[in-house]
Amino acid sequence: MGIQRFRDYNPNQDFLLPPSLREWLPQDHLANFISDVVDTLDLSEIIAAYDNSQGGQASFHPVMMVKLMLYAYCVGVPASRRIEKSTYDVIPFRVLSANQYPDHDTIAEFRKRHLVALSHIFLQVLRLCQKAGLVKLGHVALDGTKVKANASKHKAMSYEYMEKRSDELAAEIAPAGRSSSY
Repeated sequence: MGIQRFRDYNPNQDFLLPPSLREWLPQDHLANFISDVVDTLDLSEIIAAYDNSQGGQASFHPVMMVKLMLYAYCVGVPASRRIEKSTYDVIPFRVLSANQYPDHDTIAEFRKRHLVALSHIFLQVLRLCQKAGLVKLGHVALDGTKVKANASKHKAMSYEYMEKRSDELAAEIAPAGRSSSY
């Protein structure tokens, strides 16, 4: 029997030093890019909306929430419940949230409360991406090209035919001796 060698595997091993969350992703990952971009944006409109002078539980930091929302929209995860789940399960979301887990109600409320400010922020991000050559903004136009559909003329039903067919089916399933119309 040969010698077996494996890399060390101990899922319960504690880290000797606290890891940097950013090291979990490649340096050129979209989440890192979004994090860096949001750090340069003016979020004063959102931050000014908070007043904790009356006490209560501290809010999630608006910078973190904006990063989560921007990244979620970029990767096609607009639903607040999916964003919440992703903060537990998906590494880029965990990195952006710094291992904090806002629930879906908090995410939805943040979006609703700051809708106007977020639209301004998204515009700032689009302009930055356009300057960086990452997106091209312009018009989308349809040229009227006809595309063959996959539907058959012979399988499509008119309303009259559907009614007739419905009556036939109703007669078939009606108890013997009774005629019923559904």
